[in-house]
Formats: sequence, structure tokens, C-alpha cells
Amino acid sequence: MSEENIRRENGSAAGTEEKESRNFIEHEIDEDLASGRFDRVQTRFPPEPNGYLHIGHAKSILLNYGIAKEYGGIFSLRFDDTNPTKEKNEFVEAIQKDVKWLGADYGDRLFYASDYFDKMYEVALILIKKGKAYVSDLSAEEIKEYRGTLTEPGKNDPNRDRSVEENLDLFERMKNGEFADGTKTLRAKIDMASSNINMRDPILYRVAHLHHQHTGDKWCIYPMYDFAHPLEDAFEGVTHSLCTLEFEDHRPLYEWVVTEPGIFKNPPRQIEFAKMYLKNVVTGKRYIKKLVEDGVVDGWDDPRLVSIAGLRRRGFTPESIRKFVELSGISKANSVSDYAMLEYCIREDLKPSCRRMMAVLNPVKLVIDNYPEGQTEMLPVENNKENPELGSREVPFGKELYIEREDFCEVPPKKYFRMFPGNEVRLMNAYFVKCTGCEKDADGNVTLIHAEYDPATRGGDSPDGRKVKGTIHWVDAKTAVPAVIRLYENLIDEEKGVYNEDGSLNLNPHSLTVCNGFVEPELADAKPYDRFQFVRNGFFAVDPKDSKDGAPVFNRIVTLKSSFVLPTKN
Repeated sequence: MSEENIRRENGSAAGTEEKESRNFIEHEIDEDLASGRFDRVQTRFPPEPNGYLHIGHAKSILLNYGIAKEYGGIFSLRFDDTNPTKEKNEFVEAIQKDVKWLGADYGDRLFYASDYFDKMYEVALILIKKGKAYVSDLSAEEIKEYRGTLTEPGKNDPNRDRSVEENLDLFERMKNGEFADGTKTLRAKIDMASSNINMRDPILYRVAHLHHQHTGDKWCIYPMYDFAHPLEDAFEGVTHSLCTLEFEDHRPLYEWVVTEPGIFKNPPRQIEFAKMYLKNVVTGKRYIKKLVEDGVVDGWDDPRLVSIAGLRRRGFTPESIRKFVELSGISKANSVSDYAMLEYCIREDLKPSCRRMMAVLNPVKLVIDNYPEGQTEMLPVENNKENPELGSREVPFGKELYIEREDFCEVPPKKYFRMFPGNEVRLMNAYFVKCTGCEKDADGNVTLIHAEYDPATRGGDSPDGRKVKGTIHWVDAKTAVPAVIRLYENLIDEEKGVYNEDGSLNLNPHSLTVCNGFVEPELADAKPYDRFQFVRNGFFAVDPKDSKDGAPVFNRIVTLKSSFVLPTKN
């Protein structure tokens, strides 16, 4: 639901502003209510449980839920489980979790298409008796051949004129399991010369001796999606079937299915909207399935994927995804959103709400030679200077610290203001320290950095007014907690695009970097999904899958900076 709609719901929007802000779906629904076509609004989200949901599904979920909520209507979750070859309970459970996490409350209105198989069968009998459906002996290849092309009409099925009695007998025998898979179908009798190929006697039922994850072995015939889907909407009392643009050509068949039986007093209406596309990401289920099977990613919830489960595990919030969907807008025109906009949304959500902690991702030890041996002091630190309500904490500081390896350079380039021999820097919230040298191993790698501190600069400021240009973060070596820290880039090599010429994916070999670093001792008790800002490094969340008590694993949600600029409204 848009910001304007939320304001309208709270009674704060002017009438003219409401009208201008409404999307085309809202206008259509307004007209339906005004004309008396419907006296209420009911929507649904109807996924097929053949995989995990991705960011594109979030648009449909939030649109259908938002419309129902806006009009004081009803919203349902329904599984379109008419194809048992691809469907699993794992996906059913994952989808329910995702929909609830996004905040789309369907209450106890959870349905399965398979719950209506008996009623669908009865509708099929009605169509046969009305001469609107017949049993065909053609194979799938023959049906395709008879269908014709976009420029040539199809040919009538040789079985098209079977009698009602014969069709009823054959259809019952199909249900009873007398025919092998692929040998019989039930087809609608519409128009083999229609300019819309979907209306050229589409298949309504096929024979498939398969175990169904919800109904078991009760059925050996299954309805096709284009037959089942509109009937499910009609059975449930859905008023507006909101779906994506690829179903626009299927709308005449949708309307045929809900009107020809003559049993629905006020059949639902289908309205199409544009999908949400995201640049340089993988959303295709067959591609993700292969990535999972090949071990390229760590399951359907890998944080590099834009599956809702992956985004949740990475640390994204429902609020950030809702904001992203809102900014992407609702229209009939296909468009592509930039991943940077999704990152913008999560940054804006986390900036005021996250505590700012210190974590060293690629550590090297710093020894302050003139600091008292064995002393540890507790330094006060604000949790978030932009949000005083988050309070403050005390951080231990001692003689030995860890700093980022990149914050030291023995021979620095120009405009390098961090630590190098002879240079003074500020240790964040602590003291000024001056580097006095370093130690190296046999290969020339720096193993230890030496420095001296100025006790008068406690808190990070100098009483004599001297300035330093570099400020670096740190953790106390004696109390720091070892932590695995994962840094993510796009799974796809953005310079090459998503696909190679052979259809394979252009994978980014640097999509995951694993760091063995150190964090403040307080973070040892961080719980799954807890989110923090690691100063200078980005926003991070505790991984729910791989973290253990006292041994957290942190996923970087997003870096701190972005070139994305929110478009201004005219």
C-alpha cells in the first residue's frame, strides 16, 4: 500500500491528493464498487509450492494484502498445488513463513487448490453436459500440432464431436484410473480458429498417476492451472484476481471458466499488473535449484540470493522490502529496478535503529608500549549518536588491541592519513596514538605494530587543540570475541550480465568473502537476526543457520555508502 494510501487510511490526506495518488488497480476497484459489480473486496496470494519465494513475489503479496486491507476486505493465502511433480511440503512451509514475515496477515484463511478437486470435477461434468468439454485421445504432441500458429488457425480435434454420454463415460473412467498417463485429456470446446491461442480448446484435465503432497493417491487426474485457478477464486469468493502481465492473454479463458458453468452469481475479475524485475539477479527457480544442487550456494536461503528466505537470513527487514515495493510502484508497464534501491531501503531502515559496534575483519595486533602493563579500562561509547534512545555502553581498552590490517601502511601513499611510522591517529572513542614501528615475519608480512599513546587525549580529543586526520576503530585483544564475518557481493558478474550465450549464469567468483575477525565482547551473546552497524564496515546481522552460542557468524547486509539517489517526485 502506498504512503498516500496509508495517510488516507489515517484520515490525513486531502481528497484531491487521494485521487491523484491512486494506482490504476485502485481506480478499477473504485469503479467496480461504485457500479455495484461488487459490494466488497477480496484478494489472495496464490503461489505454486514448487520453490521458494523471491523478491518479485513480495510485490504480489504486499499488493494483494494492501488492497484488501485498504478496502476493509479479506486476504487469503492459497497454494495452487495442481502439479504434484514439482511440489513439496518444504516449499509450503517456507512460503507460509515468508508471507507472515512480510506482514501479510491471512489469519486462518489458508487454502489449497487440491481441497477443491471434488468441486472442480463437478464443474467439469457440468461443462461436458452442456457440450462445452470433451475427452480427447490426442497425444500432447498432436494437440500442439492441431493448435495452429499465431498466423494460422488450428484444426478440430477428431474427438471434438463425441456425444455427451460418451464423454461422461470416458471422463469417469479417466478418474477411475483406467487410462495411462498421456493417453486421454479433457478439453474445453471453444474455438480452434480463435486469434488467442489460449482459447483453442485448451486442456482442462490430464491423466497423471502421481502421489500428491496434500491429497495422497486419491486422484490420478489433475486439473490444468488455467482451469483450476479461476475456479479456486470463484469458490472462495475472490472479487479481484490480481496477477502479473503474462496472464493477460489468459484472461479470456479465465472469464470463460467462471462464466460458462453458470453456477457463479458474481464471478471474480482478473486485473493484471507489471512484474517487479531486479537488475542482475537470479530469480528463476530452475537456476536456483541448480545452484543449490551444485553447491554454489548454501541452499534456497543463501544470503546472496534474492529469495525472501535469503534476504531474511542476510538481515533485511520486512519494512525495507515493503518500502522497496512501494518505491517500485504499481503499473502496467514493465520496468527494471536497481538492486541499489533495495540497498537504499535497508540502509534507511537500519541507520536509526542499529547500535554502532566495533569489529575488526582483517586483524593485526597493535601494542601500545607506554600503556600500563595489565591495565584494562572501560571507555564510555554512545550506541548511536543519531538516536540517543539507544543509550550507551562501556568498551574495554588495554595495552594490546586489534586494528584493521588496511589501517596500517609502512610506506604510505599520498593522502594516506591512517597509521604509519611517525604518524599520529585517533583510536575511536579512546586516545591519540603515534606509530613507532612494526615487526614482520620472514616473508615480510607485518605481524605486530607498535605505538605510544597520549594519556591526556582520553575520549579522543586533545586538550592542547592539536588535530589528527585519521580515526580508526579497534577491539581490545584480551576481551575480543573471535567471529566469522561474511562479506557479500552480487552473485552475478554485473559487467557480463546474468546469462552467457549458452544460457548458463555469469557467476561472480568474489560473491562471498569469509573473514576470521574479532568483535567487541558484548557481541558474543548476539542472537540470530540481531542487527548491528560495524563502524566503517557496514550493517551486519547474526546468521541464524551457522551461529553457535558464544561463536557468532555475521552476514554483511549492506555497506555504508551508496551512489543511489532516490528519485524526486515532480
